[in-house]
Amino acid sequence: MELKREIINKFIEWKKRSNRKPILLKGARQIGKTWVMEHFGKEYYKNYVKFDFDRQPELKEVFKITKQPDRIIKELSLYTDEPILPEETLIIFDEIQECEDALNSLKYFCEDAPQYHIIAAGSLLGVAVRRRHMTVPVGKVTILRMFPLSFREFIAVSDPKIYQYAEELSEIKRLPEIVLNKLNSEYKRYMICGGMPEAVVALLENRGIGEVDMILQDILDLYELDFAKYAEAREIPRIHALWHSLPAQLAKENRKFIYKVVKTGARSKDYEDALMWLEDAGMIYRVYDISKPGIPLSAYQEFNSFKVYACDCGLLRRLANLPAAAILDNVAGYTEFKGALAENVVMQSMLPFMDTTLFTYWTSTGTAEVEFVIQWDLDIIPIEVKAGNSIGGSSLSVYTKKYEPAYRVRFSSLNLQFNEGLLSVPAPLAAWFPKLYSLLSNSQS
Repeated sequence: MELKREIINKFIEWKKRSNRKPILLKGARQIGKTWVMEHFGKEYYKNYVKFDFDRQPELKEVFKITKQPDRIIKELSLYTDEPILPEETLIIFDEIQECEDALNSLKYFCEDAPQYHIIAAGSLLGVAVRRRHMTVPVGKVTILRMFPLSFREFIAVSDPKIYQYAEELSEIKRLPEIVLNKLNSEYKRYMICGGMPEAVVALLENRGIGEVDMILQDILDLYELDFAKYAEAREIPRIHALWHSLPAQLAKENRKFIYKVVKTGARSKDYEDALMWLEDAGMIYRVYDISKPGIPLSAYQEFNSFKVYACDCGLLRRLANLPAAAILDNVAGYTEFKGALAENVVMQSMLPFMDTTLFTYWTSTGTAEVEFVIQWDLDIIPIEVKAGNSIGGSSLSVYTKKYEPAYRVRFSSLNLQFNEGLLSVPAPLAAWFPKLYSLLSNSQS
């Protein structure tokens, strides 16, 4: 089974540019970076060549002896049977974090040899750059973030008809019940497997939840090994403790990250480097509280108050040892974490299509909390996330009374509609939020 990754569209746009720079592809482990680079090379170029600096350490010598792109290409040609042709060959530098000279060479390819199309990626690239104090040729590369498979990509394969229906939405109106039911059903399946490609394929090929869980556990185990490989010895137990505290952090009613949940007596200064490590690895997202919803939102972040979400809902579910049955059925006791998982999936669904958008949240003296507040152009949009059909609570009303936003948004399993400034969106359509908000804005202008 072949999955369709929407980042390919960004690659296609990049290929067409006359002022093209080498791509530096960032993202968490096991999300399919190598596959998507190779697939792009196969489908959109005469040929592609891949150089893996982890499996072929001898390649490092090529970049030590010269900085001239033409000479580098001649040397690299000795390591492949495929010709390396300007404009016609995609050059892939994989595991580039293993060779700082290759990373620096991207600057010279940008300046002196833009006719060569290069995409570079690496495991834990952000971590390696920070740990080894490596220099990234800022301004000379196009940095793209890649994420786990989104629900939009998932349903494009699991139910193409429903995917097409969502793609063709042209107005804000109630969905047919059959469409809503299928969206909610597939969304539950997505919450179980998450967006790691191997787990997605296992679920869509009906290999059973047991195999899905085994794949997710293997990835979690690989992440644990990465702690030892890429982190300093003193940081390893702290990174491990932070990562494993994530389910407990999110199970709290207000979700705010509390250091003492990690370890009794833990202080922020002792764990800040570990948090940054997990962020650099793409394993977590930090969402900061804001003092008020002003423009720009970045100016109002409270950096000592934040929530932490996982990069993938499937990994979070497995990390928490949450059985798939809890998502599929109404299970007593599955309450706070149900809401946390709902928030995690909404954010995960939106990020690939809004990756330059700053996600924050808002609280009011501990009595009200709006799960997300984002800035979309000049609009500050409060976003409420509800698990299932229950839409009780006064937090969004408190925010609305205080700040009078033009529009507010609620994600739940209820139908699509707009009423008195509230855009109610089925959570599965979170991945289509930019389109829905544009339809709303156009209809009200």
